[in-house]
Amino acid sequence: MRVNFTVNGRPQEADDVWEGESLLYVLRERMGLPGSKNACEQGECGSCTVRLDGVPVCACLVAAGQAEGRDVVTVEGLADYAKQRAEHGGCGTGACGTPGGTSLQDAQQWQAKPLDSQTGEGGELSPIQQAFIDAGAVQCGFCTPGLLVAADEMLERNPSPSDADIREALSGNLCRCTGYEKIMDAVRLAAARQSETAPSQGA
Repeated sequence: MRVNFTVNGRPQEADDVWEGESLLYVLRERMGLPGSKNACEQGECGSCTVRLDGVPVCACLVAAGQAEGRDVVTVEGLADYAKQRAEHGGCGTGACGTPGGTSLQDAQQWQAKPLDSQTGEGGELSPIQQAFIDAGAVQCGFCTPGLLVAADEMLERNPSPSDADIREALSGNLCRCTGYEKIMDAVRLAAARQSETAPSQGA
């Protein structure tokens, strides 16, 4: 089976996809995008979270064929997705319906970019990615991609979340390292920065 879909704003094609293959397997093994982690394979841990037509889903539970003609955003495309969203004043799904997006080659190289030891920056990051670094929320990093995707989606629809809103949005993402307070701090920080840069309303 051949699956045609959009990944991080660019049309992609996966050939010889077998009937039971998951979207997670296609992204990781066929497209070389290992950001979405393979852990429980039961939709319980959230480490494989991606956005499918704008909605956070566990890629391990989505059959690859279900992605036909649809739009997928992975953690590797988060920076470009956030940038286009900011340029176009917010949008629902995909790379804001504009051409461009993150090329597969750029997305594959995203995790290989070294971080600057002084600033913690490595290439271009989305606001939520930078906030996770600044707040020290990364820990071992295994759960981080899923948390980033889920938090980014929540901040898109709810720019000023309460702590309860954040907990609800991230309730499907498990972190096995330690407490969640640094993660909460990171989302709060991203929300605060977002409110500072948001254009004033009704001026």
